[in-house]
Amino acid sequence: MDSSHIQDIEIKAAVITVSTTRDKDSDLSGKKIIELLTKDNIGIAFYEVVPDDINLIKGAVFEALESSNCIIVNGGTGLTHDDCTIEAVSPIFKKTIDGFGELFRLKSYGEIGTSSLLSRAAAGIYKEKAIFCIPGSTGAVRLATEEIILPEIRHILTHASK
Repeated sequence: MDSSHIQDIEIKAAVITVSTTRDKDSDLSGKKIIELLTKDNIGIAFYEVVPDDINLIKGAVFEALESSNCIIVNGGTGLTHDDCTIEAVSPIFKKTIDGFGELFRLKSYGEIGTSSLLSRAAAGIYKEKAIFCIPGSTGAVRLATEEIILPEIRHILTHASK
């Protein structure tokens, strides 16, 4: 690939866990994302756990955008009545990365079968920054972070900054 497609961009990450039952001590999925990012030499600039509330999720994302160019929101992407991460975050996107959700569901299918269609994983760009919304299970955050986000984040941010 032409080197102009991937620049050496400093990545400052934010992790937001959406959950009404977890806190920072019991948030295994948020800790897994942080572990994987740190292992890849990506610094964590912001970390928060917020309940399933559109305004609180949106507020956390905007706060994270002040210090980070890669925001990973985990949890609240399913179909239950209180899952509202997508409703909170997708209006923020200036451009959507449709292939992210499609690829996540394809890879998830290999692990969990047709249950993968219940995931509303999504991603988009806001002011040259990438925002990813992924399910909150530890397996899902490992899959999304390790197999999709980490391999492509510099590529995504390179294009987002042009």
